[in-house]
Amino acid sequence: MKYVFLVGDGMGDYSYDELDGKTVLEYARTPHLDRLARQGLLGLVETIPEKFPPGSDVGNLSLLGYDPRKYYTGRAPLEAASRGITLGERDLALRCNLVTLSEDYRVMRDYSAGHIATAEARKLVARLARELGEKNLEFYAGVSYRHLLVWRDAPVELQGLQLTPPHEIPDAPIEK
Repeated sequence: MKYVFLVGDGMGDYSYDELDGKTVLEYARTPHLDRLARQGLLGLVETIPEKFPPGSDVGNLSLLGYDPRKYYTGRAPLEAASRGITLGERDLALRCNLVTLSEDYRVMRDYSAGHIATAEARKLVARLARELGEKNLEFYAGVSYRHLLVWRDAPVELQGLQLTPPHEIPDAPIEK
């Protein structure tokens, strides 16, 4: 038997006045999704354990049968694995988003650098690698604003470091 997981990540969205108070999904014409719903099996599942960030990284681990309480160490190690980047036991993988800051560099204006084009982003990441990279700091260009930094043999006190994803702090001061 074949299975298809249709993960509607972000499909809940917000309602909009210009769509008569509906979400984009409620407003959309979706005959193919409607057919899948009629002919398939539907259900709800809680994929995010208590006290975990409500993201696709945690949710997809759950859907694939991996308990995030045991296996989740952040988004960056998952992305590194998906790209074939091997991490050692003391390596620290960090997600590096290109963002837009205010002119005084104190407020993050946009979490995606305006959804920067991949070609332009790769140039910026290459420059970061030249100017900030060292033998134990490796930058990996990704797609659009999403990139990785791998800190080989990172200091032990940084293991378990908790950072704030940029999409959670739009138009907020970044000093914290």
